[in-house]
Amino acid sequence: MLKKEEIIKNIARLKREKKAISLAHYYQESEVQDIADFVGDSLVLAQWAAKTTADVIVLCGVHFMGETAKILSPEKRVFIPDMEAGCSLADSCPADAFEAFVKAHPDYTVISYVNTTAAVKALTDIVVTSSNAKLIVDSLPRDEKIIFGPDKNLGGYINRLTGRNMLLWDGGCHVHERFSVERLVDLKKMHPSALVLAHPECPGNLLQMADHVGSTSSILQFATRSKNEKFIVVTEPGILHQMRLANPGKVFIPARPVDSDTNCNECSYMKLNTLEKVYLCLENERPEIFIDEALRVKAVKPIERMLEISAKHGL
Repeated sequence: MLKKEEIIKNIARLKREKKAISLAHYYQESEVQDIADFVGDSLVLAQWAAKTTADVIVLCGVHFMGETAKILSPEKRVFIPDMEAGCSLADSCPADAFEAFVKAHPDYTVISYVNTTAAVKALTDIVVTSSNAKLIVDSLPRDEKIIFGPDKNLGGYINRLTGRNMLLWDGGCHVHERFSVERLVDLKKMHPSALVLAHPECPGNLLQMADHVGSTSSILQFATRSKNEKFIVVTEPGILHQMRLANPGKVFIPARPVDSDTNCNECSYMKLNTLEKVYLCLENERPEIFIDEALRVKAVKPIERMLEISAKHGL
């Protein structure tokens, strides 16, 4: 087995030789983030996939992120380090069931969270991320009927912010739904000066305890701008790596799941990607993402609409 330093050198060499870039989500292992050409949330990764001039994209994230990159850049080869890196939220919204739901409400505009398969995106009018969901919902007429899927927690949060009554698909993220109110209360007692930063995929009772609710990028920005020195972070703990790099003098405490024997709430899918798998992915040029062209043409439209609205408003 190669040493870590050799793996990193080989990844850099293969990127040069194959005109490749690696994009990593904030929830990846810290060493995978460190060798990435860009680290970001779902919105930023989609934006980079759309504009890169590289021939090859290695998407260090989960499967739907690789699909999104391929949908936006069909002429490029897109790899992910581990094809088993799925998403519980995407899995909670099977395309056939969602299609039946949409057909049962033919006069509704369909908004889908980016954490969905290409097949679900193809049934969608506009894709959103946690960074731009409120902005995009606000851009629609007040009387417009809307289906929002698949995350019921994010949809409920946007309903409360906007005063809408969107029809919500009953889906959720296994990481964010595992956080415990009781354990968060305990952490607040232990660290009374800490501000609570939470992702909107969390249930509403947790969000009520937060000092700031936002996407991973928003959480990072808030912590960096804040004069506070201690934070409890209620999302997947991979984000703590970038938070600590940007704020070496501050303290970041990961919120805990309901499981009493677990102190950290990691996404098992995100953690399937490793430094060695990134290397092997580039070396062997697999696993590769392929999408039927007819499906891609349908799925790209709601993503492009999202990017257009976001760009118009400076996101």
